[in-house]
Amino acid sequence: MNMKKEDTSPELCPCKSGKPYGECCEPILEGTAQAETAEALMRARYSAYVTEHVQFLKQSSTVAAQADFNEQTAQAWSRTARWHGLEIIRTEKGQPADDTGIVEFRATYTANDEFCNHHEIATFVKEDGVWKFEDGQLVGETPIKRTEKKIGRNDVCPCGSGKKYKKCCGKGC
Repeated sequence: MNMKKEDTSPELCPCKSGKPYGECCEPILEGTAQAETAEALMRARYSAYVTEHVQFLKQSSTVAAQADFNEQTAQAWSRTARWHGLEIIRTEKGQPADDTGIVEFRATYTANDEFCNHHEIATFVKEDGVWKFEDGQLVGETPIKRTEKKIGRNDVCPCGSGKKYKKCCGKGC
């Protein structure tokens, strides 16, 4: 486990649950246990960034979300950020008997000497009885009023490459 970049005792889980890492997120990251709730998966995903378990981030996503996952970007973010903590703001559903769940959270970190406050509402679903990350919506961004038709992620890129927008000019979005 690589926890040198995170502001916590090595014995405690990076997700700030107050539990030892070996009893909290580590079994989920190592594949010896499944997340029982959407919140537990969210905590494990945060811990995956802190401990550089980037493959877990892809594996713990829905099939649709895996198609958009950029391993190199996630690896770079995981390695270069100094992770400070995770705050679970609220949850909706996401319990063992549910099939869907929402977790609103705030993850704080420093990147490029700048403190960052990543506030997101994440949706989770069960695929084959296992919790998976489906999508996330950042909170606090000012909406931009569109004057042109929105380009869908799966639309052909307007640059003329013939590729889908998400695989071309929209790759970083």
